Amino acid sequence: MAATGCDSSAERNGGHRARPSRRGDAARRAEEAERARPGNADWRIRSTGPPDAIEGYADRVSVLPGEEFGLYVSTTAPAFRVSAYRIGWYGGAQARLVWRSGRVAGRKQGVPLFLDATRTVRADWDRSLRVRTRNWPEGAYLLRLDASNRHQRYVPLIVRSRRARGRTVLMHAPATWQAYNTWGGFSLYQGQDGAYGTRSLAVSFDRPYAGSGAEKFLVYERALVVLAERLGLPLAYTTGVDVHLDPAVLRGASAVISLGHDEYWTPQQRQYVTRARDDGTNLAFLGANTCFRRIRLAPGPGGAPARTAICYKTAYRDDPYLVSHRDLVTADFRQAPAPDPESSLTGVLYEGYPTDAPYVVLDSGHWLFAGTGVDDGDSFDHLVGVEYDRVTPGEPTPAPLRIIAHSPVVCRGRHSHSDSAYYTVASGAGVFASGTMRWVEALMAGTRENGRNHGMDARTGSFVTRTTENLLRAFAAGPCGRTRPKPKDNVRAVYGAGTRVSRPEADTGTTERTSA
Repeated sequence: MAATGCDSSAERNGGHRARPSRRGDAARRAEEAERARPGNADWRIRSTGPPDAIEGYADRVSVLPGEEFGLYVSTTAPAFRVSAYRIGWYGGAQARLVWRSGRVAGRKQGVPLFLDATRTVRADWDRSLRVRTRNWPEGAYLLRLDASNRHQRYVPLIVRSRRARGRTVLMHAPATWQAYNTWGGFSLYQGQDGAYGTRSLAVSFDRPYAGSGAEKFLVYERALVVLAERLGLPLAYTTGVDVHLDPAVLRGASAVISLGHDEYWTPQQRQYVTRARDDGTNLAFLGANTCFRRIRLAPGPGGAPARTAICYKTAYRDDPYLVSHRDLVTADFRQAPAPDPESSLTGVLYEGYPTDAPYVVLDSGHWLFAGTGVDDGDSFDHLVGVEYDRVTPGEPTPAPLRIIAHSPVVCRGRHSHSDSAYYTVASGAGVFASGTMRWVEALMAGTRENGRNHGMDARTGSFVTRTTENLLRAFAAGPCGRTRPKPKDNVRAVYGAGTRVSRPEADTGTTERTSA
C-alpha cells in the first residue's frame, strides 16, 4: 500500500507574457495560502548516529504533485517513521511538515552492488514503502527518516512544477549532489582508497547520500529557497535532470536560477537553458564552476530513466561515445573533442580552487547593488571562495558585459581575479553570474543558520541578501533588459585593451572537493 499525504490543502506569445488565466490565479492563491501556513521548526536533524543507524534514498529525484515514489531505507533500529518537510519561509520556521508516515518496520539491508566496468556503487535495496504525494505543494522537500533509536537522516526530493510561465524557476542540482556523494566509498572524485585514479566513471542515484543525506542542498540551495519564498515571488521548482528530460518547464518562465553549486550539466540541459535565455527568460548563476562538467544520463534498474550520471573527465578517451557521439563525450565542456566553454552562457569562466578572498565592489552604482549602501572599492571578507570564476578575455563571452565586482585572489600561488558580471541579450533577458561559490552560503552569514560561514559576518550576509533580493525581484518582472538599464561593457577597461587572458588548465578533479 502507498502512504499518502494527508496534512496539506496545501508559451511565449511573440515575446509578450500571456494574460493570467483563471487557473493561474488559482495557483497563485494556493501558493499564497501555503506560505501563510504555520511552519514546524523541528525539521532539523538532532543526531545522525553511526553511518548505518538509518539511511535511505528515493527512486526519483523529483515527482509531480500527486505522483508516487519509492523509498528505500536501511536501519539498525527495529522501526522508523518518515516526515516530509517542505522548505520555505513559514514565518521564520523555514519548513512545514506536510506529511508523516506511520511506524514502518526497519531492517538492515544488504551490501551494495558494485559495477566493475565503471566502478559504480548501487544500493539495490528492497523498497521499504511507497509514498503518494497527494496534496503536496510544489517545492523543495527534505524527507527526514526518524529511527526508533532516535537517529535521523535526510532524503532530498523536489516536487517539481509541470510548467513555469510567468514564474521564477529554482533549478536544483542533484547531478552535482551525486557527483560528490561518497556513499559506498566511491564518487566521481575518488575511489575507496581515496585516489582519483580509482574514482567512479558513473554514479548511481540509487544509493543514499553520505553524511546527513542532504549536505549539498543544505549548504548551497536551501537559503535561496527560503529567501525566494519569503519575498512572495511566483515560483516554480525543477532540477537539472528534469530540464534535460523535459525542457517544456522553462517555456515562458520569467527567470531560471542556478543555485550555489551546479557543476554537472548535460549538453541538452545547457542547450535548453540557452534557448530559454534567447526567448526572454532571465538567468542567474549564483555559484561558481557552473556548467563545467559535461555528463550523460543513463537508465537505472528496470530501465528507470536518468538514474545514472556518467562523467569520464580526464579519462574521456575511454568514453565509448568518443567514436560516434563526440559532442556527448564526457570531458569538461571547454575540453576536446567538442570544446564549448561555459562562458558563452554564464559570461564568466571557472578558473580555480581553492581560494579565500574578499569580494570587492567595482560598480557600486549598478542597480543590483541598490540599497546596499556600498561604494566602489568596498569589500566583504571571505565572500570569494572556495572556487571562483572570472571574465576571461579571448574566450567566448557575450557582449556587452558589465563587470560589477572585481576581486583580487590568490589560488595555488597564482594571482588572479574573481568577477561578478551582468549582460543582456537581444530577447531582453538579463544574465547575472556571482563568480563565487559562497554566494548562497552568504545569505546565512551572521545568523544561526550559517553552518560553515568561512568567517563571513552579518554585514556580508546583509549585503548579499539585499543584492539577491534586488536580483530576484527584477528578474521576476520579466526580461530585465527591458526594465533595467542595459549594461555598458567595461571588460576592456578592467582588463586592458587587447588583453587576452590565457585559459587555465581544466581542473582534473584530482583534489577531493566535498568540502567546497
